[in-house]
Amino acid sequence: MAKHDYDLIVIGGGAGGLTASTFAGQSAAKTLLVEKEKKLGGDCLHYGCVPSKSLIKSAYVANVIRNAEHYGLPKVELGPVDYQKVSRRIRGIIGTIQAHDEPDYIRDKYHVETEFGEARFLDANTIELNGRRITARYFLIATGSSPLIPPVEGLNEVPYITNLDIFSLEKLPESMVVLGGGPIGLEMAQSFHRLGCRITVIDRGPQFLPKEDPDIAGFIRDRLQDEGITIHQDFEARQVVRKDGKIIVTFACQQSGAVHSVEAEALLVATGRKANIHGLDLEKAGVAFDRHIRVNEKMQTSQKNIYAAGDVTGGYQFTHVASYEAVVAIYNCILKIPKKAAYDNTPWVTYLDPEVASIGYNEQRARKAGIDYVKHVEHITHNDRALAEGENDGLIKILMNKKGKVIGVQIVSYHAGDLIAEWIPILNGKVKLSTLTDAIHPYPTMSEINKNASVNYLVSTIPPWTKKLTKMLFGYQGKA
Repeated sequence: MAKHDYDLIVIGGGAGGLTASTFAGQSAAKTLLVEKEKKLGGDCLHYGCVPSKSLIKSAYVANVIRNAEHYGLPKVELGPVDYQKVSRRIRGIIGTIQAHDEPDYIRDKYHVETEFGEARFLDANTIELNGRRITARYFLIATGSSPLIPPVEGLNEVPYITNLDIFSLEKLPESMVVLGGGPIGLEMAQSFHRLGCRITVIDRGPQFLPKEDPDIAGFIRDRLQDEGITIHQDFEARQVVRKDGKIIVTFACQQSGAVHSVEAEALLVATGRKANIHGLDLEKAGVAFDRHIRVNEKMQTSQKNIYAAGDVTGGYQFTHVASYEAVVAIYNCILKIPKKAAYDNTPWVTYLDPEVASIGYNEQRARKAGIDYVKHVEHITHNDRALAEGENDGLIKILMNKKGKVIGVQIVSYHAGDLIAEWIPILNGKVKLSTLTDAIHPYPTMSEINKNASVNYLVSTIPPWTKKLTKMLFGYQGKA
């Protein structure tokens, strides 16, 4: 066996790359982690999950203060928001998490070496990095993704923003147009609106949050409109110009062709992501790719010793999926334990208010897969904790197959992301719904939403004749 400089070289220091390298380093594999930027943590830590959730919390608090009267408190006039203070809070949170991603820390704790620079393949076992040739037995590519900029006339001639710079703005814009009705666009739209920015959302699709069912997406659309956000669905941006310090977006209805325009101080582009594969010279390594790197169920590319994980593979673009795929890759290439990636029960959350959480099949995915299902939808209006919190706007939807097993759950609720966690072992362990209904849940908590919905579903399946039989057998006096 040829001697290499490293057993494994991981390219990309985000969630997938950090998970893969630290796992491999603890498994006796000599590992090098390569990151193009001068810091580890990737998009999620610096420009995605962490800063966005920090911003969302600040916006949530602003909204609560502004609506203090709803909680029996005196009305509060919230003054102008100093966005630089919000940004400082975000940077502080990033810095706290960053401490666990420093090169010295992962070297000492996980036995992983780190080098910063742009790697490019010379062949299937060799990269060039900072003017040096470095070889490895295995590689894992986890270079992530970056904002996809649509081909809109004039867009590249105006100072638009993306997730890369929205968290470090010098000041809060007075108004903003958001292109895109996916999770990033909507989360930022609601947050900036709550901080005092006038928001217009333009989305070219007929439905926001296209991965969700229409009833879920419609619920969110109505909520955002009720808050005062202007929404244009099924509209496509045609032209962007800058005039007198303002950005003017011209957009057209895809059904009628009617043309409209809106003027704003800022423009956020949140129309999707593209895989970061440029500059890797994948052809020289024999790695097949198109818009992203192609992998099999083992996260293996067309070159058997090279693996890939995370956004760069074009699959689910979630941090937790990138980490999961990285683990699958290391099991296969380093530990030699066969493992295949499976996504049927992948959970995800869109951090709006209320949050949208999903696991397993929803209705549109079940129909596409040809699965017959029974659904139970229950609104959380009467959950006691939700009432106490003033957050009783939402619903839970449970999908069952014909055998009575849960195949999917969607929740729109305050802390839906936490509520969905109870369903993860149920779906993955193929646990009976009665296991959940028999379990004691603390009162009053939001978690009772899961139990009550399950109980009410099971009660609804009881045949009418059983009541008549019970009444007859035991002489009960109630209504059958």
